[in-house]
Amino acid sequence: MLHAQHYITDGFKEDGSVFERPRIALLNEQHWLHVQRRYHMSPRELQVAKLVCQGLNNEEIASDLNIRHGTVKTHIRNIYRRIRVKNKIAMLLKFISDASKFSAKSGTLPPIPIIETEKTAKKTPTPSKTQPK
Repeated sequence: MLHAQHYITDGFKEDGSVFERPRIALLNEQHWLHVQRRYHMSPRELQVAKLVCQGLNNEEIASDLNIRHGTVKTHIRNIYRRIRVKNKIAMLLKFISDASKFSAKSGTLPPIPIIETEKTAKKTPTPSKTQPK
């Protein structure tokens, strides 16, 4: 398992900024294996995808994997093409959606609850008012 080496102490990053990356994992290893098989990703593409979904930028990914920045861009471009998205947010959302569907079929824990925004809110009936006679 890869772990980013960008440590945060007392709310400040090593570079002195106050930006803090959330320390959460949206997908577990079963979900990642499903994503890798579904999109026929190489082991290195999977590593890059995991780091992207952890919020690392291309330079941080290159540093963590000891590869060139241009190689990271190539891996990301190949992933985008393979899963048919145009940016990192869309990639993350697609992976979460795929993992949720996988979890529903396999009975594993879902990554995070996804709220469907396309459904209209249920209307609650308003109590009828009685008119005075």
